[in-house]
Formats: sequence, structure tokens, C-alpha cells
Amino acid sequence: MVWKRKSSGSAGGSPGRGADDEEKVPRGHVPMVAGGGDGERVMVPVRLLSDPCVAELLDMAAQRYGYCQPGVLRVPCDAGHFRQVVDGAMQRCGISPA
Repeated sequence: MVWKRKSSGSAGGSPGRGADDEEKVPRGHVPMVAGGGDGERVMVPVRLLSDPCVAELLDMAAQRYGYCQPGVLRVPCDAGHFRQVVDGAMQRCGISPA
């Protein structure tokens, strides 16, 4: 799994869209950003969304931001905690990190 620092600048394309918004999302993955401001962006395998710990983070995101977040799904926790949750879910689901 590749973790990237979210770019805050705008790069070509549509106004208001950063370079990371132009990045292709691999099939079977959901882009998510953890942390505030310039959080870390990660491509989360769709299979992990049913993991109880990941589902709890999604519930937190829904409570804080609602269900109509524009753009990439933002998760309201620090990047270190998000990384631990996703890594644990990957182990439980038998997915090896890329």
C-alpha cells in the first residue's frame, strides 16, 4: 500500500483540483485522506470497507462531514492511527501490502 502526502497546490486540469486528484484510482480501491489539512492519501482496497475498524472510521467521517463530501473521502483521525487501522484490516483480510 502506498501512502502519499496530499498536495495542496493546483496542477493543470480543472481549477481547484490538485495533482493528486488527477491520479488514477486502481480498480477495486477507494482513495481516502487521513488527517487535517495536508493529510496522507491512501488507496484502500474496497474489501477493507467491511472491516469493523475501518467501518468505524467511515462512521466517524459521516458524523463529522456528512454523506455528501465532495472529492476524496476524508477520515477525521491522524494519519498514524489511520495507517494502523488499515494495516490491521489488511492483515485480518489476508491482503499483503503493495
